[in-house]
Amino acid sequence: MKKILRYTLIVILLVVGLALIFNQQIKNALVQHMTTRAVDTTIVAKKSKDSKANFDFKKIKAVDNQMVVSAATGEQNDAIGKIALPSVGLRLPIFEGLNNADLVRGAGTMKQDQKMGEEGNYALAGHHMQDASLLFGPLAKAKVGAKIYLTDGKKVYVYKTTVKTTVNKSEVQYIYDVPGKKMLTLVTCASGEDNEVDRTIIQAELVRVEEANKTNLKYFE
Repeated sequence: MKKILRYTLIVILLVVGLALIFNQQIKNALVQHMTTRAVDTTIVAKKSKDSKANFDFKKIKAVDNQMVVSAATGEQNDAIGKIALPSVGLRLPIFEGLNNADLVRGAGTMKQDQKMGEEGNYALAGHHMQDASLLFGPLAKAKVGAKIYLTDGKKVYVYKTTVKTTVNKSEVQYIYDVPGKKMLTLVTCASGEDNEVDRTIIQAELVRVEEANKTNLKYFE
């Protein structure tokens, strides 16, 4: 009996040890799997104004194991669009609002009434994880002049990057509309470290709008 208990304890310790060692890798793999599945799904129309989407960026939580598991096993919202920044290998689904479960799988809209390609500032937020290839992490490598593509499934909106900067999280003026301009703003943490207080800001201006077709939709594949 003592031998059985000892071997059982060894097995338990081994399993726990392996889980701790590969914890980050497992979390990253789940996030990658969820984003890939979500970006490959069909875009649906934006929800009505009485939807339960959250637009309070103060309620965004850091990605932890519980959040990833919850996002993977819970009810999943449909994407309302897609974003691609080919120069850094970024392609993600866009979800309405800043719900934490959605931000584990893609980017979220920061304002309720914003519209792709129209006058105003279409602002998106996304996480920067320790694995900088996930979610909005690739924005750290983005350069001024790079093209950014958005689609709602019907049209493809082409933006050109004009600003890349790092600011304190309190500087929220970057998501405000600028009269007469058709802008895109991307916001993420400046690093994948816990309690990061700085934000990477990417801003771009609309250069053209195209009808969605097999050629330009390849940016999101």
